[in-house]
Amino acid sequence: MTEHPLYVDGNALAGPLGEVFAVDPTTAWRLCPSCRLPATLAQLHVYGPEPGLTARCPGCAAIALRIVTQPEYLWLQLGGGAGAFRFTLPAVAPDVRRP
Repeated sequence: MTEHPLYVDGNALAGPLGEVFAVDPTTAWRLCPSCRLPATLAQLHVYGPEPGLTARCPGCAAIALRIVTQPEYLWLQLGGGAGAFRFTLPAVAPDVRRP
């Protein structure tokens, strides 16, 4: 009998997330856990720019996500909970500025 592990490490997410982040993110669909309003990313109400962008549900204003960009990193927090993902950004030429 072969035993299967209860979980695998986060590298198992590389393929599925690589496919997701390779498409137009504004078409991503979301169901608000607070008011149950379905909306695409493009329909969210976005506030910012400093210290980052905060996207809220157009129905109840619950936080959908936050994005903060630093010179080398992009921080992504989903929902209003604690914790965020830090993505390393590709190096850019010195004369190119990020928004």
